[in-house]
Amino acid sequence: MRTRRPGRRSRVALALSTLLAGTCLAALPTPASAAGGITVSYRTSASAATTDQSEPWLKVRNTGSSAVQLSQVKVRYYFKSDAPNADYRFACSWAVKGCASITGTFGTLGHPTATADRYLEIGFTPGAGSLAPGADTGDMQLRFYQSDWQSFNQGNDYSFNGSQTSYADWNKVTASLGADAAWGTAPDGNDPTDPGGPTDPGGGTTDPSGGHALFDDFSYSGPADPGLAAHGWSIRTGAGGPGIQNTWSADAFSFPADATAKGGHAMQLRATTDGTQAGTKQAEIDTTRRKFFEGTYAARVYFNDKPTSGQNGDHVNETFYTITPDDSLYSELDAEYLPNGGWGAPGPTLYTTTWYSADAMDRVTHNEINSLQGWHTLQMTVGNGTVTYYVDGRQYFTSGGKYYPREPMTIDFNEWFIDLPFTGNRVWDQRVNWVYYNDAGVLTPDQVNTAVNGYYAAGTHFVDNVPNR
Repeated sequence: MRTRRPGRRSRVALALSTLLAGTCLAALPTPASAAGGITVSYRTSASAATTDQSEPWLKVRNTGSSAVQLSQVKVRYYFKSDAPNADYRFACSWAVKGCASITGTFGTLGHPTATADRYLEIGFTPGAGSLAPGADTGDMQLRFYQSDWQSFNQGNDYSFNGSQTSYADWNKVTASLGADAAWGTAPDGNDPTDPGGPTDPGGGTTDPSGGHALFDDFSYSGPADPGLAAHGWSIRTGAGGPGIQNTWSADAFSFPADATAKGGHAMQLRATTDGTQAGTKQAEIDTTRRKFFEGTYAARVYFNDKPTSGQNGDHVNETFYTITPDDSLYSELDAEYLPNGGWGAPGPTLYTTTWYSADAMDRVTHNEINSLQGWHTLQMTVGNGTVTYYVDGRQYFTSGGKYYPREPMTIDFNEWFIDLPFTGNRVWDQRVNWVYYNDAGVLTPDQVNTAVNGYYAAGTHFVDNVPNR
């Protein structure tokens, strides 16, 4: 169990007049988009032609006479890729509407030009709400970059204007409202409502199970690698529990070579202590977006029954889990390995637990006394009212009813001490080879393995095209 840390060409309106030999037809209803019009304002805070990330900041304004549902709006920013296989990532730094209400996907143009062969398409979830006549979205501070953080030239991009550092209408960004073009001029030969072709954000690998996927093999240089934040991970350094309070540290993370790991490297979480709170460090890493809900979660994790150094006997917890803040719709799915037991129970044991309320300690759980020293694939599926846990392809536990998750969650790993039973220096290590999520539904362990093997075979280190919620 754990306590979550305490508290980031307007569209021309259609007109119809019909005269039929003295017969007056009843007025036809006006389409929802006909009475509306939108414009897009643009500015950039990254004005240099050569950069490691492009920053198109946008505002969408309703210039019509009726409300516009933002979920019907799509905005496209057009650019020229520096290499045929360049792999791009989208991020929202801040938005008045909230970054969780904004989506960003990449597409390829059907008719490439000298200044554009791809586009970033910005969309909105239903949670973004509507724009009243005359209202705008406010700031949307957006950015995109290559997955390897190599510098690129944005000076020749169709939609880029390095001199526009204050908001102004910009017709080289297009917008559509429903199926209709609503604003701007697309690059020659292209239509802003053309579906184009998808640009897979994972370096050319399409998940065989369909759906939207997250995959990461943790190819990072260290805890300060900017790729971690760019890929939506946050290493915890703040206060709170669980375990030994206020001992979370970025120093607890490394990304070493590992001949036993698929791909030859892994992420290492290290918990260290000398038996005192001041001498303790614990490790936790979380996704920054709470956008994972129904679907399939999996990770390959290395558990240790003994410390890397020092005396054995700690009640240490090595984990893979999902969680929401402790609010009225609290949801949490845990896989927690206790090599020496804990909470009054012996070890080694793996607890799988589905929570309804952390405050009320209302949950259902299952554990088996059995060593899991070494690498194991942990899987959790959430669908059709049932949560199912697997260990190395074997069904381990199921839960349902009121314990079914009720809202989107983050994906997390941590290693922490339940208590400190003795003094003396000791070091505990847990490793994570890869993590995978797919929102297509309940996948079998074989389907997960096929998808993960496909990413490795393609040399793909990271994918995240799961929409924000």
